[in-house]
Amino acid sequence: MKKIALLGVALGAALLVAGGASAADGKKVFNKCKSCHSLEVGKNKVGPYLNGMIGRTAGSVDGFKYSKILVEAGAQGLVWDEQNLVQYLENPQKFLKAYVTEKGGKASGRSKMSFRLKKSDDAVAVIDYINSQ
Repeated sequence: MKKIALLGVALGAALLVAGGASAADGKKVFNKCKSCHSLEVGKNKVGPYLNGMIGRTAGSVDGFKYSKILVEAGAQGLVWDEQNLVQYLENPQKFLKAYVTEKGGKASGRSKMSFRLKKSDDAVAVIDYINSQ
């Protein structure tokens, strides 16, 4: 849990610095996401719809078949917020494994999401854009 807490502090600082990201930047970044995700509530694609994801328990969209590890993370209390979403978007596999392991879980399987946003600024911008929809 210490690793996640330290990452949270570092990413919190990054969020403050990156706070100047515009909705246009986020929309541009979302173009990379929209082949797998929709912003329309109830419209799942290869990935679940993203509208209303802040505050939602991980792995909880009705009608979407999540990976075992994501369902386990949600059962252990993972609720999406800006900080953990930035971490997830930068490296879904690493984030989920660390979260589940630090909560005492088995961390079995891998996230279905293999796509990564390498820049925290891009992650912040796309999260802001999704929240604005």
